[in-house]
Amino acid sequence: MTDLLDPINRRILAELTANARIPITDLARKVGLSKTPVAARIRQLEEAGLITGYRAILSPMRLGLTHVTYVEVRVTDTRPKALEAFNTAVRAVPEVEECYMIAGGFDYLLKVRSRDMADYRRIMAERISSLPHVNATSSHVAMEAVVEQGQLPLTE
Repeated sequence: MTDLLDPINRRILAELTANARIPITDLARKVGLSKTPVAARIRQLEEAGLITGYRAILSPMRLGLTHVTYVEVRVTDTRPKALEAFNTAVRAVPEVEECYMIAGGFDYLLKVRSRDMADYRRIMAERISSLPHVNATSSHVAMEAVVEQGQLPLTE
């Protein structure tokens, strides 16, 4: 896999990360190759699974989702079947922007977006607290986003 991450492919990935809609001719010019080799490299990066897709990134602020809360979740059962039940259910909660299983003092960390505190309280009461095997939660409200949607470092 590291063979694919030569300096040109790193530049291609950096450019696509910044603007996935960049025309292939502009991308080729930026990385110093012609269109055909750049297109072949992109196809190779996609086939290798380094590029997994392209998507529109929506502005949570413009959508009125200005309230961010991180929720620590402790579950009552950590056997595989119980964890899978939680995982499946939490994926269906649209306000959960991210969910990570954590090694430490709690089991999961959720990033929840909402309009305001009242909306968050509703989400917590109606959705998160009723997820399978939830034992306890602890909420941490974000005051300001310092780094968000950061790019992966593609340095050598």
